[in-house]
Amino acid sequence: MDLYVQSIILVFVYMTLFFIVAQIKKNNSIVDMAWGIGFVMIAVYTLLSGGNYNPSAILVTALVCIWGIRLFYHILKRNLGKPEDFRYAAWRREWGKWVVPRAFLQVFMLQGVIMLVIAYPIIMNNATTVGSLGALEIIGLTIWIVGFIFEALGDKQLKDFIADKTNKGHIMKKGLWKYTRHPNYFGEATMWWGIFIIATPSSSGLMGIVSPIMITLMLLFVSGVPMLEKHYKDNKEFQEYAKVTSIFVPWFPRK
Repeated sequence: MDLYVQSIILVFVYMTLFFIVAQIKKNNSIVDMAWGIGFVMIAVYTLLSGGNYNPSAILVTALVCIWGIRLFYHILKRNLGKPEDFRYAAWRREWGKWVVPRAFLQVFMLQGVIMLVIAYPIIMNNATTVGSLGALEIIGLTIWIVGFIFEALGDKQLKDFIADKTNKGHIMKKGLWKYTRHPNYFGEATMWWGIFIIATPSSSGLMGIVSPIMITLMLLFVSGVPMLEKHYKDNKEFQEYAKVTSIFVPWFPRK
């Protein structure tokens, strides 16, 4: 059976299990925990099933594991013991009696489909029998490292800011957050551009660009930036911060 078809079945079962747990807990934001570790599952499964242990496949799988495990741990610590995230709680109120079927289709299955599209270069790269490490792979790795720093450091800086009780009610505007309002989202998108570049010589080829384009568009216009910007639309401090700070791509604050 084709590795991509196997991955489709794997993700369907995986997201269904998370959906069942979410309904038991009455907390659909559990899906956020499934995100990072889901890519780890796909990467490791396709590497082992494909049996193509070339340098490129091992590198991509390792990078996905580093990113996915860190993100899973970060979200687990952030959400453990907390109520349902405000985004999912709003949908729960809006969907009413249809919350269960709509959560299954519009939250868990939709994220599964998106996961499979974004994972395309990973799957194809791990299905390729030959893969060396050359200039293109080094460029991709460098870009991935930059993205990882932005996501991991941005998350750490925000966590430390929130932990300081003197900052309660204020907006994070220091560190990486001085140069972009969403360094963690910028970092995530950047990492996928790095993965795409590394995987380009594989059977995914230029078609793999669908992966970083999708995650970038999602973060910029659908599930990432817009939701948080809307959440703070009535916050005067945030609006002043937004006037001088780049929304996504890091840049020096405007005067």
